Amino acid sequence: MNTHRTPPRRRRGRVARAGGLALLLAAGLTAPAVAAPPDDGRVSTGSTGERGSTGERGSTGERGSTGERGSTGRAADLDVLFVGAHPDDEAGRLSSYGQWNEDDDVKTGVVTITRGEGGGNAVGPEEGPALGLIREAEERRAVGLAGITDVYNLDKVDFYYTVSAPLTEQVWDKEDTLARLVRVVRQTRPEVIVTMDPAPSPGNHGNHQYAGRMAFEAYQDAGDPSAFADQLSQEGLQAWSPDKLLLQTSRGSATATGPACATSFQRERPTQNVYGVWGGRASQRYGATWAAVERRAQREYASQGWSVFPDVSSDPNQLGCDYFTQVEARVPFVPGDLTAASADPTTVLQGAVLPTPGGFPLGTGLEVTPGDFDITPGSSTTLEVTLTAPEDTKLKRVRVEPSLPEGWTSSGSVLVKKVMPGETKTRSIEITAPADAATNERVRAAVRLTSKEGWRGYGDTELEVAPPVDGQQELLPQVADFQEWAAAEGYRQMEGFVKPVLTLPSGGTRDVTVTLTNNSDATATGSVRMELPAGFSASPSTRDYSGLAAGASTEVTFTVTNTDTSLQTGMQGGDYDYDLVTTGGGVTATETPALELVPQTTVEEAPAAPTVDGRVDDGEYPGAALDLSRRWEGAECESAADCSATGRVTRAGDDLYVAVEVTDDAKGTALDAADCKRHWRTDSVELAFDPDGTSENTSTTFKAFVMPRTAEGGPCYGRDADNRQGPGEETAPGMEVASQETDTGYVIETRIPATELPSTVDPERMGMNLFVYDSDTQDRTGQTRIGWSTWGGVQGDPYRWGVVRFPGWTPPQVPTKEPVIPSEALSSLDSPQSIAQAARTGVPFAGGPAASPADAARVMFAQRIRNGVSVTVEAAGSGTAHLFAVDADGATVGRLVRALEPGVRRLKFATTERPARVLLGWEADAGGTTSSAVPVG
Repeated sequence: MNTHRTPPRRRRGRVARAGGLALLLAAGLTAPAVAAPPDDGRVSTGSTGERGSTGERGSTGERGSTGERGSTGRAADLDVLFVGAHPDDEAGRLSSYGQWNEDDDVKTGVVTITRGEGGGNAVGPEEGPALGLIREAEERRAVGLAGITDVYNLDKVDFYYTVSAPLTEQVWDKEDTLARLVRVVRQTRPEVIVTMDPAPSPGNHGNHQYAGRMAFEAYQDAGDPSAFADQLSQEGLQAWSPDKLLLQTSRGSATATGPACATSFQRERPTQNVYGVWGGRASQRYGATWAAVERRAQREYASQGWSVFPDVSSDPNQLGCDYFTQVEARVPFVPGDLTAASADPTTVLQGAVLPTPGGFPLGTGLEVTPGDFDITPGSSTTLEVTLTAPEDTKLKRVRVEPSLPEGWTSSGSVLVKKVMPGETKTRSIEITAPADAATNERVRAAVRLTSKEGWRGYGDTELEVAPPVDGQQELLPQVADFQEWAAAEGYRQMEGFVKPVLTLPSGGTRDVTVTLTNNSDATATGSVRMELPAGFSASPSTRDYSGLAAGASTEVTFTVTNTDTSLQTGMQGGDYDYDLVTTGGGVTATETPALELVPQTTVEEAPAAPTVDGRVDDGEYPGAALDLSRRWEGAECESAADCSATGRVTRAGDDLYVAVEVTDDAKGTALDAADCKRHWRTDSVELAFDPDGTSENTSTTFKAFVMPRTAEGGPCYGRDADNRQGPGEETAPGMEVASQETDTGYVIETRIPATELPSTVDPERMGMNLFVYDSDTQDRTGQTRIGWSTWGGVQGDPYRWGVVRFPGWTPPQVPTKEPVIPSEALSSLDSPQSIAQAARTGVPFAGGPAASPADAARVMFAQRIRNGVSVTVEAAGSGTAHLFAVDADGATVGRLVRALEPGVRRLKFATTERPARVLLGWEADAGGTTSSAVPVG
């Protein structure tokens, strides 16, 4: 019996579709510019009819059974589409995209949901939309080196660093973001979607997680005519089902460099299909390895401090691979088993973009879907095999042979005698697990196809061997949210990568809930016990249960204590794994969750309020100092003199006092006081408080930073990535700050009234962390991050902060303050780069709809005049014209924004240099956009 039946996928509406070592240069390699296709100056609506396309690939297929590559005549048509959250998210795979483009004419595009306005800026003081414009330009230059010309920004805000997908969903508005992404997929029609890891792995940016979720859902929805149906009925788009869904990451470890990297990767989960693309191959275009080209591209992201990245090795044999993980496929493919047969750089694209040697023709569809994802030992399920013939090819006598793990049995092979062009047929194969199958393990259930013509094909799916009764430690909120999403969307294969962990204060106690689920067909009785490592105890250590009905769940609770306070906390201690052993249905099953220790301290009231002067005087801070010298990100400190720190915390009345003494032998950049933000760019201290110790993300916390020095001489402070962000004087007016330089570093001292926090303090469990950011350079980039409770990405993970107790304190009641989240993002209408692309490709801005012809506008003529340009615009409806004059290099030399009524208008505006083209982004009052461009006469 399966209590977690795989939900039926939303129908995807399969559409008519395609049938179907080197010379190295020095670090300063140069490359020819990639010329953009000429602009025809027409108003682009983004409808499938604008560029003369019917929205289909034609009866002979854009890439037919012989593998030829034709053209639909659509400038926006893509082979591969990467979906990321910020500019630079694609930067680690540009070597692969460049190889595919140069060697096989594969066209890749990029969706960037935000422009990274919330990131740092190592090249200037710009932030918000102004920074977004800089980062978009960096991205376009970088990806251009890999032959990528199309970057689609969805205009969502990059609000701040968070590890929370639920918060990202709230800020981005899921339905709007998904609708925009689905629209882009339908307009660009990629065969392959590549995206980021959607799992809440520790430190994984919440924006990255949610970009992955959106890509996964768009992979399903873009081909479903009932999903965002108005895009089809009102905008003239057509449903489009990509063939493959890939992650740009793989879980495991690379064990070799050179060409062997494609066959030597050690997969964390062997059931996954993983493909390596070696970066040591030579680019004929650049005369360097693709890894060197990728590094040059990465240096374009100067605002992120990447311009200082070192050269890659000049020895190709020292260069590694990009790795991709295939999540889903709707076509036959070559198994990603890291054998020599799958080591070609294009293997991951075969069956979708490129033909498979000896394989079924392009356009053949194959899906393998399990009836049940969880299967208990000795039980059976079905594999549903769906086979679709290309639009122009009949499939004859296709034999479908199951390929199962040792000990598994099946109902045998099936023969599909004939599948007419464009026809789909489905067959079911029953498979049975052995009675002694190991539980809590993944298996791969595959099928191998052969045809009368001798074509070969392969498809597979994952299954979980579940014990009759499963015991699972309670999940963190963000992990539980992800598991629910994966089950609801039919991506059960993505579950289980994030180890169940719970934090425990050093020397503290907590209750741990275990959920027992009966996966069998019979009522179950048994037990569950915790086998904890030394230094931990559970009361009781075993819990019995009885009468657990088939398909039902129940909960039991253990009280767990850390009995050895000498155990290391944070990442220095790591995960303290233990065995959770469950019996039931005659099977004993073991899972391995973990406990993570965080530091704990008790804060006494000071005999007198400390003086906030940047000095720590005797008696001001009772109690032991906190060790803040443990690294959590960045380079290791060379010595205590390089970077180390201690922290002191006390309370006087309802005010919290914190002093941080930092040892630092090299000063970072002294920023202007007006540039007091993005504190990780230079030396700084961050104070983080979670008032009641229960925050899922930092929007309900208080995080203040202090820079010890500014260019003007004194310290500055502010808040970032918390309940309210901005200058300290505005966001925490009751906070007091002082800084003193010392012979060995500096001291930061602060007073923070409890009333400045976003909610009432729980004096038994307040969360707190103290961070020190160390920079030894003058280029506005950080090197090392140290602190009290240390984990990668811990600044966004309140559950991993330390715990503070305040005996004898009754804190003031503080009304809960609603989070203030940054909401200002750059509009594509204010980006000449985006306007130029939209005019060229015909895809409207930001994944939005096109304006109707009755509301559209176009730029008709542009003429140079004295000190400026004269432009004629024809508007069918009312709206706002965003006009840019650009020079031959695309740089803006003049701009005008003007509301227009219907009619033909002649507009004049000044330019700073001689313009070469005029771009128009039009926002119709009735909704939708158009874009156009003309040369300046």
